[in-house]
Amino acid sequence: MKNITIPVDIPSDMLVALNESEQELKSYFQTATAMMLFQEGKLTIGKAIQLSGLTRFEFEKALSRNKIPVSLLDADQIMSDAEKLRGL
Repeated sequence: MKNITIPVDIPSDMLVALNESEQELKSYFQTATAMMLFQEGKLTIGKAIQLSGLTRFEFEKALSRNKIPVSLLDADQIMSDAEKLRGL
């Protein structure tokens, strides 16, 4: 799979203010973007994990810390799944 690079311009003093390295800030941006796109339903959890560069466990921990549910099922979907299970 080919990767692309998307440049993001930030003020140079931002790294000092955050006390972060470029790599740490890049990792933070990737994880935050992956979580946001997952929460909006634009990425599956698998694709969001891939974008974040984290393991599944690390990504799910990040979701939990940010109070984002791992499953985005609504009540109707849960009830439908429960009915299907009862029919087995």
